[in-house]
Amino acid sequence: MANLKDIRNRIKSVKSIQQVTKAMKMVAAAKMRRAQENMEQARPYTFKMENMLNNLISEVNSDLLPVLETRSTIKKKLFVIVTADRGMAGAFNTNITKTAHKAIDDFGKDNSILLCIGKKAYTYFKNRNYNIKKYYIDFWSDLKYQDAIDICNYTKKQFLDSSVDQVDIVYNEFVNVGRQEVKNKIFLPLENKSTKEESNKISDRIFEPSKEVVLKNLVPNYLNTQIWQFLLESYASEQAARMLAMENATSNAQDMIKDLTLQFNKARQTAITTEMLEIVSGAEALS
Repeated sequence: MANLKDIRNRIKSVKSIQQVTKAMKMVAAAKMRRAQENMEQARPYTFKMENMLNNLISEVNSDLLPVLETRSTIKKKLFVIVTADRGMAGAFNTNITKTAHKAIDDFGKDNSILLCIGKKAYTYFKNRNYNIKKYYIDFWSDLKYQDAIDICNYTKKQFLDSSVDQVDIVYNEFVNVGRQEVKNKIFLPLENKSTKEESNKISDRIFEPSKEVVLKNLVPNYLNTQIWQFLLESYASEQAARMLAMENATSNAQDMIKDLTLQFNKARQTAITTEMLEIVSGAEALS
């Protein structure tokens, strides 16, 4: 059994760690509230644009815009992988990198190029010698809409130049504070996801100047907004995962302190009993 000094030092150490995890939980909670508000405010606009675009795509010729072109053979893919810059967020980063890793290997490592958003994705795939063409790190603390535009412009350029035949995005979608889902979505080419009933509704509307002109102006804004939504979802998910992880760490530290305190009391009681026995034994020996 460890002596009293060792146990006392361990209790002191665990308490210090508990203070750190509690502070990190509070910081993550504050950041998550702001991130969740931004994400939820952007969702209606993003979904409305998506519905409008899906309905318009079914009404126009797919040759109208290059981003609508579906390649007959997918020879090259660009994977956009969205992670955090920091850890201490449970399985948040691990779930994304595992999903992306499997998707890349299933398609073919040599036929895949990567755009890594976040230091965790960049480090993970760099250490495994994957083909990383571009990466963004240390930008989450100052996230701006311009970042989404830059990422979108790069992915469009790769697709329009025929450097890749498809663009996939792997990110975490915010469901609630305790749950985030890893999504692997096709970003380019744009797909028609509207139902027949929705297409019939849109066909009854009159567009001015025309559906084609509306679509040409809508697509660039939609793509930028989609990337922005993915970033907002991922950032809110990161903070939620970190808050939950730090809450669990704080709770575990409290349980460990209780166990160590019990050990300390047992060791102290044993020491006291031993001393009393030695005193009694000494007194009997003298008598």
